[in-house]
Amino acid sequence: MANKTLKTKQKSLASEIVSTIETKLSEAGEATKKMKKSIEKSADKLAKKLAKLMHKAEKKAAKPTKKAKKTATKAKKKLVKAEQKVEQTAAKAVETVAKTATTAAAKATKPTPKPATAKTTPARSPRTTQAKPATTSTPAPAEPVADNA
Repeated sequence: MANKTLKTKQKSLASEIVSTIETKLSEAGEATKKMKKSIEKSADKLAKKLAKLMHKAEKKAAKPTKKAKKTATKAKKKLVKAEQKVEQTAAKAVETVAKTATTAAAKATKPTPKPATAKTTPARSPRTTQAKPATTSTPAPAEPVADNA
C-alpha cells in the first residue's frame, strides 16, 4: 500500500512540475514536441527522487528514536521488577498470615490455665522466730519398752 501512495504522490508531483515549467515556457515562446517530451521525462525523474525523499522523511518521523526506545525498554524492565516485588510482598504476607494462623490454632488447642480465683484469706503476719531453750548435754530418759511376750 505504501508503494501505491508513493506512486500517486510521484505522479501528482510530476504533473505539477510539468505544468509550472510549461507555463514559464509559454511566456518565453512556443515549445516544440521534443522539448515537451524532455520536460516530462525530467519532471518524472525529479518527482521520483522527491517522492523517495519525502517518504524517507515520513518514515523517519514515524519511527521512534533510539532514546525513546531506550526509555521504553527501561520502563518495561521497571514494570517487571515492580510486579516481581509485588509478588514477593504478597508471598511474605501470606507466609506471615499462615504463621499467625498456626500459632493461634496451637494456642487454641492448648488448655488455657484457669485464672486463680481470689480467696479471701486474712493476711499472714510474718513469722517470728522463737528463742529455743538451751539444751543440756544429758539426754532425756528413754521410755521403757515393755515386752508383751
